[in-house]
Amino acid sequence: MTEQLLAPLDPADLAALAEASTATLTTQLFKLGLRNTYLAGLRGLSRHEPRMVGEAFTLRYIPAREDIDTLDVFADYDHPQRLAVESVQPGQVLVMDCRGQGRAASAGHILLTRLAARGASGIVTDGTLRDVEGIGDLRLPVFAAGPAAMTNLAQHHAVDLQVPIGCAGVPVYPGDVLVGDADGVVCVPRHLVPVIAQPAREQEELEAFLQRRVAAGAPLRGTYPPDEHTLRAYDESRAALGDAR
Repeated sequence: MTEQLLAPLDPADLAALAEASTATLTTQLFKLGLRNTYLAGLRGLSRHEPRMVGEAFTLRYIPAREDIDTLDVFADYDHPQRLAVESVQPGQVLVMDCRGQGRAASAGHILLTRLAARGASGIVTDGTLRDVEGIGDLRLPVFAAGPAAMTNLAQHHAVDLQVPIGCAGVPVYPGDVLVGDADGVVCVPRHLVPVIAQPAREQEELEAFLQRRVAAGAPLRGTYPPDEHTLRAYDESRAALGDAR
């Protein structure tokens, strides 16, 4: 496990990310030249917590080996998978690198219940999960490639905690911020959180205004993207809202 002290993130920036869609965040990151930040192929499994934001706590799996990954491993409380669950702090998201392999689950209901009890902000895996019926009832945002009944030992061997990993083809470093919603999960590099947080909020506000105009019958030309006339109308609407307050 690699431990390093990271400067705390501004709660206001995290709040702004929590309000922004993953679509908005990928656009903001795209403007900075980052094109590989969306963890494709994952879907939300929680019926109660569709949105997620939190700092990454990483766990890396390698392929299992039959003479090592036996059922005896379940008796080892110091197994890296168990250590990861017991090490995740409130506000963190457990992110698992399963190499995109889903024949065997990367975790199950009991371990995710423990994560929820510890105050984790979510779990993300590019593998699968077992016991998804129970997982869906947890008050924990969960994003995975889907379900699988087979135990993780059949395909995965947990080796490293808090090291850089790849999840769904995206590099994730410990402390990066994972944001999830109905569209999936995006990884925001930690140092870019203060760079994109407020622009993301501003983009959300502008697009909500544009959405209302399009719904009211406005054509795309001049509206989306907005021309000077539309931007002037947007500024006037914001000013009016400020006066109303």
